[in-house]
Amino acid sequence: LLMMPSLFTLASFFKTNLSRVCNPLTALVSHSQGSGITPRYFLIRKMIRSHGLKSTSFRLLGRFAKLSACDSSRLFSSSPDVKIVEVGPRDGLQNEKGQISTKYKVDLIHDLCKAGCSFIEAGAFVNPKWVPQMADSGDVLKNLQFEHGAKPTISCLVPNTKGLEQAIEHRDKIDEIAIFGSASEGFSQRNIACSIDESFGRFRAVVDAAKRHELPVRGYVSAVVECPYDGAIEPTQVAKVVERMMELGCYEVSLGDTVGRGTPGTIKKMLDEVNAAVPSSQLAMHCHDTYGQALANILVGLEKDIFTIDSSVAGLGGCPYAKGASGNVATEDVVYMLNGLGLSTGIDLQQCAEVGDRICTILGKESQSKAGKALLAQKQ
Repeated sequence: LLMMPSLFTLASFFKTNLSRVCNPLTALVSHSQGSGITPRYFLIRKMIRSHGLKSTSFRLLGRFAKLSACDSSRLFSSSPDVKIVEVGPRDGLQNEKGQISTKYKVDLIHDLCKAGCSFIEAGAFVNPKWVPQMADSGDVLKNLQFEHGAKPTISCLVPNTKGLEQAIEHRDKIDEIAIFGSASEGFSQRNIACSIDESFGRFRAVVDAAKRHELPVRGYVSAVVECPYDGAIEPTQVAKVVERMMELGCYEVSLGDTVGRGTPGTIKKMLDEVNAAVPSSQLAMHCHDTYGQALANILVGLEKDIFTIDSSVAGLGGCPYAKGASGNVATEDVVYMLNGLGLSTGIDLQQCAEVGDRICTILGKESQSKAGKALLAQKQ
């Protein structure tokens, strides 16, 4: 008798929801598993919203669709479908030859925030001798001002404990830090002047100190497909490095095709190996567009349920230690593609294109974003 109210509630739920949930859900799961273009997570979430289902049913839906606990908990979230990490102010500007004023960097970050970018990598506390464009990262952070409730997540790259100490001086502006390693011994030696094993010794000290200051840590792994010094990289090697990053305490690891030589085929092989060790929900795609493969490679990541994408406004960027590497995939191009797939990012595409145009005018160079240039041409 004591159980009767619960039983009646459960029966009412099934009577109200089962017929309009299971049939469309079955079709959506079947379709998404067959098509491999839009992950079933997004299809189910859109179905939930369109049918007005309540969050009390997410466990049932999650189990039925065989989603992970993390993905199931996000089904009823109001957050965008895809998280875009805007790396233009750091990865985009670090390889520019001319000096860029602190004011222009601050304006760029403010403009990106107004365009809807909610995750922005603002700078790096690295040796200014080797990366002079990042020498004023502290001043950039000091001058950032956001309206109440509109502050994006701000991240900075740190290579060691000295860099972390500098970052902590701006703890009121920084929300998280990022460490960067490599799947290639050759690239590790040239980028951070130590072996992969030695780099993890440094990372341990950084991560432990960051935890004491309640700073989340994001990890980067460079050269996940090919290295300009070592050639092709074995997917098993990438998986080992990513797994070590997670064991250190990184909440997410970004997979960097640093020289942009990856193709959908090589990216898929790499992701198959990495996914066997680390859940997709803790991975991000970081694709350079040197050979025009970035969007295709990102689509492979979406097929593997990777919902976080690093990109750079106007396709700015490159790597000072990877000869021939062009810029990151353009944020405008990524957002345009995702809009076409019906996936939200929270970013206003037109505003983003205008931001890209402004910074390129300042730099005296042409935007590398095809979508951005097309949108701006339509306004003329």
